[in-house]
Amino acid sequence: MENLVEKRQITAYVTKIRWERIWLHLEVRIQYAENADKQSELSFYLINGLYEAKAKLKAEGRNQDTYKLKLNITNPGTGLCLPQGTYSLIVCQNHCQMAKAEITESLVKDMSNASRNFLYGGRAKIYSVTFYVTEGDEGLPFIMYVLASTRTAISAPNSQSGKKGFDPKKELKKRYSKFNKPFKTDMYWSYRKKYKHKSQKPVVLFMSEQSTSISTNLKAVKDRMLARGMDKEFLILESYRSSVTTPRMGLQSWMDTLKKMAMSDFIFLDDHAPMLDWLVIDKDTVITQLWHAGAGFKASGYSRWGHIGCPAPYSCHRQYKYGISGSKNIAHFFSEVWGINDSQVLPTGMPRIDEFLDEGYRGKKTKELYKKYPMCKDKKVILFAPTYRGKNKASAHYPYELIDFERLYELCGEEYVVLFKMHPWVAEGVPILDKYKDRFADVGTYPNINDLFYITELLITDYSSNIFEYSLMRKPMLFFAFDEIQYSFSRGFHRDYEESAPGKICHTFEEVLQAIEKEDYEYPKVEEYVEKHFDYIDSGASDRVIDWVLLGKMPDFVQRELAADAAVKKELETLDFRPTI
Repeated sequence: MENLVEKRQITAYVTKIRWERIWLHLEVRIQYAENADKQSELSFYLINGLYEAKAKLKAEGRNQDTYKLKLNITNPGTGLCLPQGTYSLIVCQNHCQMAKAEITESLVKDMSNASRNFLYGGRAKIYSVTFYVTEGDEGLPFIMYVLASTRTAISAPNSQSGKKGFDPKKELKKRYSKFNKPFKTDMYWSYRKKYKHKSQKPVVLFMSEQSTSISTNLKAVKDRMLARGMDKEFLILESYRSSVTTPRMGLQSWMDTLKKMAMSDFIFLDDHAPMLDWLVIDKDTVITQLWHAGAGFKASGYSRWGHIGCPAPYSCHRQYKYGISGSKNIAHFFSEVWGINDSQVLPTGMPRIDEFLDEGYRGKKTKELYKKYPMCKDKKVILFAPTYRGKNKASAHYPYELIDFERLYELCGEEYVVLFKMHPWVAEGVPILDKYKDRFADVGTYPNINDLFYITELLITDYSSNIFEYSLMRKPMLFFAFDEIQYSFSRGFHRDYEESAPGKICHTFEEVLQAIEKEDYEYPKVEEYVEKHFDYIDSGASDRVIDWVLLGKMPDFVQRELAADAAVKKELETLDFRPTI
């Protein structure tokens, strides 16, 4: 690429640096020489010390001569974190290097505050992004340094040579144990070589490493395949294990699962599969993530990069060929979580919605629910269904002491009843006294919360994704977010909670009671939410997943977007910023 920087036709100054989770936002002011080309489009690249382009920044907008740029450091379009290195920001026009960005003097004093450290790996490892200027340079060149590092000792060096108690024989035996990762990796590739072309039909694997049974989106797609008679065209396999409840699987379990994965042309997942954090499978296998979350607020995956429990730079999510979402408008939430490109998130809709919207199913379940919970008949049902608090399943709980059961009971009168449906990870039941049981019921053991929405008039939740399905009932919601500030800091949100919640937000239980009493729910937000989150409101999501992924009938707009992202990736691999002689 021709270098015209010295001609100073264009000068560029970084005037602002800010962060939004994993998104780096830059504002760059452009100044043109009198005879410069002011019409042709500008492109902005991060170039490392080897003159390689590692990222092309996206332009969010332009205000006169100031460009607003953004970059996802966990996925600059390559499906991997921005690599380690020292970067300059180069401005290009018509395939020529036109300017090397500098920092404005007013920004220099704030550069250290703009730097960020992202902890991961149990807070034992760190990915840091540092901005600085160097001595001796002419001007104030924009320099960005990226480093991935791990915990190291800060005490005095140990004078003893060798590791105390180190036994090379034991270490060798441990390395080649039948339960270790290298052994399992070898097992997968051995099976892959043996079984890859054995089946006469394409092989589809429905797989979960979070549950011992099939459910939600996985079940909907599998059932639809069977209903369409596709078991004649495809060999359908299944593997359901729970790495949460059974972290140490036996050898036979591993052999069975790895064999099925090795045989597969397509794999459908329903959640994070920890084994795929370290087992890199054949790229010919198409992995599609059918995550159950319809789009709540809780940050997950790479959206919570730097928070406790975030993934490593390379994880299971990097292996997804596709994921799904309810609409194109919200695809970027999912791509951010998984560290993949927006184009890879297919707006098929959620397969589990197919059954939820079926009128026959709704009528059947409504009758069953009134029979199971007769207290709900001829009453307005309030469903209290928040998410859990705690780091994981083992520590999951809910602070029941914040609920004023007596006041809520009195407010119900003869008009309302309340069903409490806590997150499945919350082991402790709702402490409902006998005197309240004519109006309150703990329905935590009821298997499918979506069914309960049919008889619900008001949903009270907090940060849960259950709002996704419930919004289609077009009924009001309340959000009891007593710990919004703490939750946003520890867990993180992947979008602004105050702006996005489809209903009134209450920070005390007294506010919840007042909102119910006054029927103050801010209902118009529900209609706005539905319009944004659903491209299709029908029972065809499972068919779209099958047609687009398995049968290759990808819509034209998806193909165009995939091709555009592929072109950017290829551009980064081929651009040459080396100085011309």
